[in-house]
Amino acid sequence: MAEIKDPENTVIIELKDGPVVIELLPDVAPKHAERMKELARAGKYDNVAFHRVIDGFMAQTGDVAHANMENGWNPGRAGTGGSDLPDLPAEFSKLPHDRGTLGAARSANPNSANSQFFINFKDNHFLNGQYTVYGRVISGMEHVDKIVRGEPPAQPDRMISVKVAADA
Repeated sequence: MAEIKDPENTVIIELKDGPVVIELLPDVAPKHAERMKELARAGKYDNVAFHRVIDGFMAQTGDVAHANMENGWNPGRAGTGGSDLPDLPAEFSKLPHDRGTLGAARSANPNSANSQFFINFKDNHFLNGQYTVYGRVISGMEHVDKIVRGEPPAQPDRMISVKVAADA
């Protein structure tokens, strides 16, 4: 695993193939970074499916309302929900959507991000300035690359657990 410089702003996502370490960027997108930590600490991301995984593009997850084990796997609804917390305002920046960056998923409304996010498989610069970048994978990208593809996948991979490194 990578050296963790700021445990309070580092998230560890356990996948079937191993851990993915994400450095959050609170200086760039403070509300999004805080939301991810809040949901992780509440256990809301545990067992949530990757409901939209497009080869050569990105892996999307984080629908805590429709894609976790407690609520059942609902492929018809997965990707349509968020958390019970209010939506977040956009925190667009000059940071590019490079391979391994974390982006906030949202509807057509720029201020509709909530709990869903995606990890870019490659540089997706056409997303720049349209979606909030609030983290980057610092180790374990090889595990992200192995996530099962599909929209939605028939047997989706899940985030086994999501923890803030300071709590681990």
